[in-house]
Amino acid sequence: MKPRSLITTLFGDYIQFYGWEIWVGSLIKLMEKFGISESSVRGAILRMNKQGLLTVRKVGNKSYYSVTPKGKPRIEDGVRRVYSIGNRKWDGNWRIVSYSMPEELRDLRNQVRKELSWIGFGMLSNSLWVSPNYIENQVMDMIKNYNLEDYMVLFSSSKIVSHRNEDIIQKAWDFNELSKDYECFISTFQEKYEYFKEKAWEGHLSDEECFIERTYLVHEYRKFLFKDPGFPNDLLPENWIGNRARELFFNIHQLISIGAVRYFEEIFVKAPDQDIQVRREQAVNPFSDF
Repeated sequence: MKPRSLITTLFGDYIQFYGWEIWVGSLIKLMEKFGISESSVRGAILRMNKQGLLTVRKVGNKSYYSVTPKGKPRIEDGVRRVYSIGNRKWDGNWRIVSYSMPEELRDLRNQVRKELSWIGFGMLSNSLWVSPNYIENQVMDMIKNYNLEDYMVLFSSSKIVSHRNEDIIQKAWDFNELSKDYECFISTFQEKYEYFKEKAWEGHLSDEECFIERTYLVHEYRKFLFKDPGFPNDLLPENWIGNRARELFFNIHQLISIGAVRYFEEIFVKAPDQDIQVRREQAVNPFSDF
């Protein structure tokens, strides 16, 4: 695991339910379980601090890190999508983004492409992206945050005249490749699921092991947010393998979450001046029907 990516996972999966702030010593100890050194942790949080994603405050001789308003929306959106039960129906509308930027803004253009891919758009051509999802608000926020009013236009249409919906999906997304990735996930974690069930039944599943395995599970599943557009059910292929992967993710998560949260609470140290409302139940079971 890369340090920055793991920090994001820990904030989204645990720390947000304990006030969004953690002592750096706790963070170092948690990340040590994944083979990440103290110097790597400190280097990652320093870079995230410089990028405006994390902020630090001193209480006595201890440093406490929290996510900034700039960093929170991305983490919250990731958590929402990872733990969404789904079952949505398509509203029949395509969201279409068109943009044109001069060459001197190519870095911004590349960032916009990453953002569009992250929120579930597929590329029809270099500057034309589409999505069947209700994500107008995310696009409008992106236009505002990056000052794209002069370069980007967002449309919504209930009809594509020249092609079938299936043609658009096939052109803009590679579901065959995505299926292979889900097959790998299932192959890896189905075996783990059987192992966890047996160990839990025997009472030999430690809290530390639960924490490591839940964090690893979420970390690996979160990677699909960059690949899977999260289509409504009626646009997905028949017997979509992603649904089986999600069910497996849910089953493993439910099996090991209580122990994982117990271990996190054992390591977690809040600031002495911080009065927080602990949302332990949500930390154990973050799944919601968004």
